[in-house]
Amino acid sequence: MPPHGDDAQEAGLMRSMLFVPGDSPRKFEKASEGKADALIIDLEDSVVTDKKPEARGLTLAMLKGSRGPHQLYVRVNALDTGVTLTDLAAVMPGKPDGIVLPKSQGGDDVRHVATWLEALEAAAGIAVGTTRIVCVATETAGSIFGLGSYEGCSPRLAGLMWGAEDLSASLGATEKASGGVFHSPYRLARDLCLMAAAAAEVAPIDTVYTDIDNLAGLEQETRAARRDGFSAKALIHPKHVDVVNAAFAPTDAERTWAEKVIAAFASNPNSGTLRLDGQMIDKPHLRAAKKILGQP
Repeated sequence: MPPHGDDAQEAGLMRSMLFVPGDSPRKFEKASEGKADALIIDLEDSVVTDKKPEARGLTLAMLKGSRGPHQLYVRVNALDTGVTLTDLAAVMPGKPDGIVLPKSQGGDDVRHVATWLEALEAAAGIAVGTTRIVCVATETAGSIFGLGSYEGCSPRLAGLMWGAEDLSASLGATEKASGGVFHSPYRLARDLCLMAAAAAEVAPIDTVYTDIDNLAGLEQETRAARRDGFSAKALIHPKHVDVVNAAFAPTDAERTWAEKVIAAFASNPNSGTLRLDGQMIDKPHLRAAKKILGQP
């Protein structure tokens, strides 16, 4: 069976990524008590401009505190703000597991940040190359055209997250969704980000769910994301964590199917295709079965 609950955190799986304001140690402490697989300490949207210097110091203190099972990421400010390097220099001594880069335009942005990280890792005594990068890859209209450039851009790239909030402003749109369903420009951004992540062989991460008290809607959206191939979801409230973790867990029927597929190929190692329960299966089915069970 694949790891679940606390075991999933210990195995390094990433299903839930909870944003925490970089200027709020209290919210960080509360988030640390939950079961999010990753906490994203935010220096961007959740921190007003005049508090960013203070937030950098507080974020470093959070990183240097007692580490739980969570992976710790820091969302820095976007490259076009001119303060990305200032953010990185301030937090890298805390040895974050990864950096979240907002408003990324493509693979060149990843390479740019990777170059900075190499020097900052060396200065902080961190093994060079170990700090991962997750990009928020759909926040501007232009970024959509860069989605194909992430493949092979850097071994640091760990995930691509799609986002709708800033994209709405970039498009000049008056509404993102109605009846809980995204309008077509946002569905396009979502689907292209999913495909770009698959092509780059990194985690596709679904956007935040903003209707905080609608847990049924959150579950429905997360199950749809998992159905389509997303492996994680970004979150903005601690109460969403358990719902999202449960929605990404394989069902009993999926586990049973996966175990049967793996057993069938194990018994026929020289076969490329097999018949199972009246259906033809091949190596893509085997890869899907291993993914369900958390196997390499």
